[in-house]
Amino acid sequence: MRTSMQPRSNILSQDPDIKSILTRLGTQAQQFSASDHHLKFLIDQTERHQRFSFRGGGLFYDISRQRVDEPTMDLLFALAEKKALIEKFDGMNRGSIVNLTEQRAALHTASRSFSGNPVEVNGSNVMPDIAGEREAIETFSNAVRRGTIKGSTGKAFEHVVVVGIGGSYLGAAFVNAALEPLSDHRFRLHFLSNVDPREFAGLISNIDPETTLWIIVSKSYTTTETLANAQAVTTFISTRGLDPTQHCIAVTKKGSPGDDPTHSVLRTFHMFDFIGGRYAVSSAVGGVPLSIVYGYDVFERFLKGAEEMDHHSIHAPIEKNLPLISALISVWNYSFLGYRAQAIVPYASPLRKLAPHIQQLHMESNGKSVDTSGTALKEPVGYVIFGEPGTNAQHSFFQLAHQGRPFPTEFLGVIQPPDNAGETASSGVTNHQELWANMVSQATALAIGKDDENPTKHFPGNRPSSTLLLTDLSPENIGRLLSFYEARTIFEGFLWDINPFDQFGVELGKTTARGLREEIAAKNKEPDHDFSNLDPINRFYLETLFSGKL
Repeated sequence: MRTSMQPRSNILSQDPDIKSILTRLGTQAQQFSASDHHLKFLIDQTERHQRFSFRGGGLFYDISRQRVDEPTMDLLFALAEKKALIEKFDGMNRGSIVNLTEQRAALHTASRSFSGNPVEVNGSNVMPDIAGEREAIETFSNAVRRGTIKGSTGKAFEHVVVVGIGGSYLGAAFVNAALEPLSDHRFRLHFLSNVDPREFAGLISNIDPETTLWIIVSKSYTTTETLANAQAVTTFISTRGLDPTQHCIAVTKKGSPGDDPTHSVLRTFHMFDFIGGRYAVSSAVGGVPLSIVYGYDVFERFLKGAEEMDHHSIHAPIEKNLPLISALISVWNYSFLGYRAQAIVPYASPLRKLAPHIQQLHMESNGKSVDTSGTALKEPVGYVIFGEPGTNAQHSFFQLAHQGRPFPTEFLGVIQPPDNAGETASSGVTNHQELWANMVSQATALAIGKDDENPTKHFPGNRPSSTLLLTDLSPENIGRLLSFYEARTIFEGFLWDINPFDQFGVELGKTTARGLREEIAAKNKEPDHDFSNLDPINRFYLETLFSGKL
């Protein structure tokens, strides 16, 4: 880990005030390599916890164990002000074209707006269409839950399967796991993402075809993995003597192949160009399955929690704005202290799908090598996100966390356990209290370390962490949590002056696969096809595939 460095070019600016702030932040970073700036000394400072903890939008956020001091935070706040981050975020919420490469707005926040205020894109108010989709979701989900809408043999639905990949399922999978304690168990929600046939085989062994509703989610309806799985679904339904049009619905954008009237499905819900997949869980992408499984009222509570954090992100001052402060800390850790990864460790099993969702949210949004003008950065930005629920994480990667290459950790705690999950007692404490004992102790141990004459038992400490607390796992709090991470990701992008809304790196892999797919299809059609158009490496792999052996 580097602890002495100059600020990187990816956040340099021609503005003399910003350049001055960046230079002083570089000096601050150098000071943190001194022994007297070790976290074990910082956390003992008087009232440090009070000065470095924040409440807002229904959450509590503690950065007292981050490698920062008041001069550093003052400079970071000044940087946020000079770069007009809140103003940019507010502009995004109002419909400004912030996705510059694709000339689009980014209005995932509009999908959970209940204010009645218009949001215009290219002179047109988009809120009536969004409200119309919400009403359609409510009507359809209520009908499915009442049993008014049934499968082709007249049986009510009991299983719901989301067929989609990436942002078409990760956010919904996170929210579904988080809300599981609220389930009345009338419906089971499944996800089919991987094109590996074993995933499909495992899924269909756990469902009843007659009582299963399939939701095909694809914005463009051209994603090859999703279309391959959708074809497998249609074939499976038909071979069971059922009518696929009575068991499948589509979530896609208007005018896509999936929105074609000749593509007959039970119902079609629409996505919008101004909502990217990884930001789409509060749209029909998450709304349709979650409303069926938990009820539209629960989904709306989730939306209103997200809306509350959206308002906080726009209206809270810089010094009290939780997602913005979190973004400042992330950029400080990456761009000045030299960390390359961040762990997300929720000490609550229902949040077990949070890290995979935030992994995509951050790494697909901010893994960039050019700025908003298209100029190549001297060093790409973005950091690796990974995680696992506590206490599992402690027996997985915490050896590295304590004694290997360091990385910042974000701990998440839930004060009130769902249901009666904390009643079992062992060693004088409930299981829920045991979770908290571990969460608090791990953050402390990472910060202070431990001296030992035996070097194998020496822990250097000085490893930064934040702690984010939720009162409970209500739908409102899950919405607040989602919005917190979405806003943080966007603020990071604005700080680095990159576009957090495009994902051309994802498209490259799809384009490359298309050529190989054509070669495979040619071989399937003509067994004598010899892959002579391919380079030697790719030729080897396709020849190996068809030979069936090494």
